[in-house]
Order: sequence, then structure tokens, then C-alpha cells
Amino acid sequence: MKTHAIIPVFIPHKGCPNDCVFCNQKAITARSDDVTPEDVKRTIETYLPTLRNRGLKTIEIAFFGGSFTGIPMDEQSAFLEVAAEYKRAGLIDKIHMSTRPDYIDESILDNLLKYDADIIELGVQSFDPEVLAASNRGHTVEDVYRACRLIKEYGFELGIQLMIGLPGDSMQKCIFSAREAVRLAPSIARLYPTIVLNDTELYNMYKNGSYEPLTTDRAVEITKEMYKILDDAGINIIRVGLKSTDLITEGGEIQGHTYHPAFRQLVEGQIAREQLEEQLVIQLQKDPDCCSFTFASSGNSFSNMIGNAKRNRLYFEKKYPQLKIRYKTDSTLEDGYYTVVKY
Repeated sequence: MKTHAIIPVFIPHKGCPNDCVFCNQKAITARSDDVTPEDVKRTIETYLPTLRNRGLKTIEIAFFGGSFTGIPMDEQSAFLEVAAEYKRAGLIDKIHMSTRPDYIDESILDNLLKYDADIIELGVQSFDPEVLAASNRGHTVEDVYRACRLIKEYGFELGIQLMIGLPGDSMQKCIFSAREAVRLAPSIARLYPTIVLNDTELYNMYKNGSYEPLTTDRAVEITKEMYKILDDAGINIIRVGLKSTDLITEGGEIQGHTYHPAFRQLVEGQIAREQLEEQLVIQLQKDPDCCSFTFASSGNSFSNMIGNAKRNRLYFEKKYPQLKIRYKTDSTLEDGYYTVVKY
């Protein structure tokens, strides 16, 4: 049962004068109008009735869509005051925002403390200087390290967002970024494969041949390795891939073939396949004549075990046609763990 809910408040492109090559805030947030404190209150009042009596442990108000701490301080305070009123009344539990590493300093964090904010997510994207420069991020790796240090020193919960397949990127650079993120010990992380949106510089680069988007398979392969690094370190990976909207769909606002509406399941399905095949190979080495096996997972992980569009089931049928494999749930297994036993 879901125990955590987010009330999203989108502040499209506010506070961010920088134009990263991949960014089309209108497409990402599906809105372009200015947001007022009254809008924030209306959004909260719309969501709250749907969240009551659902046994939720945590309800967050989250400011997304732009660089929240880059907007004028009086505007930040006006938005935060609305959120803080609901938190003081016990109607929400946490105040959450996303921003850029170069829009974090002591005065900003002092103000966030004043309004009892909780979580700051940084759009880090990469720890490689060349990738940041090629993506026109407008900040340095040193800005990232400094911002993370300050956020943790002030006692806020740290989140790190990483992107896969930016200009100048590689598997090695992505793995390095994941390992650096672990070293900085955020509590939450997001992994986003780069999507080529219309009306962006990246779209122009794609059309003129100076940028080649990752294929879905390659994006899954790289993201899978980053996911394992973060997950093994105990970091809560709260999103993998962009959320599907009416605008972000193949043939609509994006180009290339990286976007997939079930990208997280593709990644977690690949991890499940690896675990299953490693155990299967060991079993076959011990008993080459055995031809009947049971693959098991928790109920929550069953769809990953089968794979998106039955990818894993079809993979094992094709690669091991001599075997009989049945799939079942096992309530004793933790989510994300799989077993292979003979029957």
C-alpha cells in the first residue's frame, strides 16, 4: 500500500535564466503561466481531500518545474509561507523543492530554515565537467560539491538528480557520476535518460547530426548500472525516467527513441533478469540434467520478474528452450530480490 504522496506545485522556468541544451520547460511542466501563492493554495486544497483517510505516513508539498531558490527571495518566502501554514496545521508533513547547485548559499538556506523546509533536490545531471559544459548547464562540478555540503550541514534532506546520455556523455562518465553521488550520500535520487524535446538546442544538435540520442536499449543498459550503484548504497531512487504526460510522447514533443513510458520497469526488469540468470546458470552447473525451475519474487516485484511486455519470460523461453520455468510470488522475499529453485 502506498504510504507517501506528493502534492506537486510547478513553477515553470521561474528563477532559471540559464538555457540548458535539453530544456523545454513548457513541455516538461505542460504549463507556462506564472504561479502565485493563491495558485499554490488552490493546488493544495485540490489534492488534500483525495489524500485523507488513505493511511499515508507522509504528505509532501513539492515545488518543481524550475529552480525554486533562484526566484527572488520575497517570492520564495510567499510560496513557502503557504506551505508552512499547512505544515504547522499538521495537514502536510514535508516541504520539498528542486533547484540548481549554483542557487544554494547560506542566505537561501537560512530562509528555507525559517519556513521549516525539509528536502532540497539538486539538478546535478553529471559530475563530469565536459558534459556540464557541452550541455550549457552554467554551473561547475565545484558548485555541486559546495551545494551538497551546505545542504547537509544545514540539516536538510539532500536529493540528487542525474541524467544519462547528455552531449559528451559515456557509460564511464555516468558510472562515475553515480559513484560520486553515493559519496555525497543523498537520501533520494532520480535518474533521467536524456530526451530530445522540440524547441531546444539539443533538438537542433540532433537535426544537424552533432548529437545522437541513446537508443532505449542503450539507455536502459547504462541506467541499470547506475541504479545498482545507488540502490546498493541504500539511496531511495524515487524516479527513473520522465513521467508520461500528454506532451512527452513519441511523435509529439520529442524526437529519437529514448523515451519509454515504462522506462523504470525496463531498468528494474533488466536487473531482475540478471539476478535470475545468474542463479539459473549456477543451478545448471550443479545439475545439468535438471530441466524444471521455479522463479520467484515478492508480489510487488512480480511484474519486473516477468518483464515489461513479458520481455524476461520471452528471453528465457528463447535462450533456454529445453527448460520448463514457472513463475510465482513468495511473500518471504523482499522487493527487488529473486530466487531460482528446482522443482
